[in-house]
Amino acid sequence: MAEAQRGSRDENLEKEIAMDDLFASDLQFRHVRMPDSDVSYIRQFPYPMENAKIFRKLYDDTIWLHEEVMVWGKKHKQPRLTAWYGDPGKSYTYSSTIMHPLPWTDLLLSIRQKLEELIDERFNSVLLNLYRDHRDSMGFHSDNEKSLGPDPTIASLSYGATRTLIFKHKKKKDLKINHLELKSGSLLLMKGCTQKNWNHGINKQSQPCGPRINLTFRYIYPD
Repeated sequence: MAEAQRGSRDENLEKEIAMDDLFASDLQFRHVRMPDSDVSYIRQFPYPMENAKIFRKLYDDTIWLHEEVMVWGKKHKQPRLTAWYGDPGKSYTYSSTIMHPLPWTDLLLSIRQKLEELIDERFNSVLLNLYRDHRDSMGFHSDNEKSLGPDPTIASLSYGATRTLIFKHKKKKDLKINHLELKSGSLLLMKGCTQKNWNHGINKQSQPCGPRINLTFRYIYPD
């Protein structure tokens, strides 16, 4: 009986992402234990505005686009809305889509400044994604475009509904798939060799939910 109970507990643990006391402090970074990666997370990005107010302002003020991407030689509408803001000339190309930067808004500039102070990194652009409801998604990918450099730091902020980010190792198929719930106000950092070794994405879900806005700050290098 004891052995069976222990096995059940171990099985349940395998279903959850392995973290070092992730929820011990909302403001303390905790590393996500995944081989061949450098991923960390805090539950609450320390910004002097309520999460709900940030979400509403981003939702209302962002110039959202419904872009097309090329998949297996065919164009498809992305299953979410997007926007690209950044320094002049910092265009971004992925999946045969070229995004030209809109000028920084006051809120995005302020968030960027706070983020840079917090993690001692520099960013010159941000991709915003609007997941309108549970039917919107993000296909599995890695942020490994040449313009991001060999080992990019991607800082991902979430506001609105909670969605689950899924990590899959590119080569080591025996490693378990990791799931991480991104709650409103959370900040996820992906650094170092993470993009070389892991894909990440967000699936559609059967359970209805409200909209979510995700901001992924990054640094675009000159050609």
